[in-house]
Amino acid sequence: MNDSTGLTNAGSEPEERVIEAALRPRNLDDFVGQSRVRQQLSLVLEAAKIRERTADHVLLSGPPGLGKTTLSMIIAAEMNAPLRISSGPAIQHAGDLAAILSSLTEGEVLFLDEIHRMSRPAEEMLYMAMEDFRVDIVVGKGAGATAIPLELPPFTLVGATTRAGLLPGPLRDRFGFTGHLEFYAVKELELVLRRSAMMLDLSVTSAAFTEIAGRSRGTPRIANRLLRRVRDWALVHKLEEIDAKAAAAALDMYEVDARGLDRLDRGVLEALCTKFGGGPVGLSTLAIAVGEETETVETVAEPYLVREGLMGRTPRGRIAMPGAWEHLGLAMPKDAVFASAQGYENDED
Repeated sequence: MNDSTGLTNAGSEPEERVIEAALRPRNLDDFVGQSRVRQQLSLVLEAAKIRERTADHVLLSGPPGLGKTTLSMIIAAEMNAPLRISSGPAIQHAGDLAAILSSLTEGEVLFLDEIHRMSRPAEEMLYMAMEDFRVDIVVGKGAGATAIPLELPPFTLVGATTRAGLLPGPLRDRFGFTGHLEFYAVKELELVLRRSAMMLDLSVTSAAFTEIAGRSRGTPRIANRLLRRVRDWALVHKLEEIDAKAAAAALDMYEVDARGLDRLDRGVLEALCTKFGGGPVGLSTLAIAVGEETETVETVAEPYLVREGLMGRTPRGRIAMPGAWEHLGLAMPKDAVFASAQGYENDED
């Protein structure tokens, strides 16, 4: 799932991916934020090293961009073990998973991103592999089919998911440690940005860090990408030091406003307020109004707008909350509808 549109998707180019990888912390001490998860995970890993055993399987959940992949790399580094990376969508058959599992070495860390999207046959094979370090390979078909047991070396599975509710109970229960990653506070993002700026050899004022962090939607991945775009802007304008004014000017040019909303976010709010009088309006209708796919509006724009209290989900459709009118500088009509506390359970279209 994408973080956002436009600028916050800029990491798809190879150079961007290389820079993003270089900015990842290498150990738990360098990892900023998520203090509770870090402390718990540190205890799990330290105990495993004392017992001279592989670490328990780890499940990391939370929105994209908060550090699940980074933590998997740190787990492998802390355990001094190799890391194998795959994803749920890439494992559509039990044979795909069997091929990965059979090639693991003892103590290896297997990272499965978006584990909730793995196929059901592969998921059922994973149960036995996680619990007994064994899989049954079925040879033949029909009455002549034979299950051949294959012993696996002890390994650590690190699963990551943005939708923990879609994981079946039997799979979730097989993880020895479960950590949920929360959105970052502005002060924590400033620490992330300071570390990244030092690695990129940038001169940035404290006020500029605050400006960038405030527009980063509580997400380190977005914060680092915004920092690189501000760096590019400063480079073109021949600035030796990036201050708050320069950071704001750069991000305004990239259409990221002071609250972190981008073009799509504002387009959704403007359509909701100006074309539909604040709603309620169906998701598909709203998507058509902004010229985007329904899934894009639902998975990219809507979560942040709801979290910021700018949009509401009701049984009758999406509605603009009072903060949306204020953010857009529009007067809220006296007859505008906004949700009551119980009105957020909605799965209409």
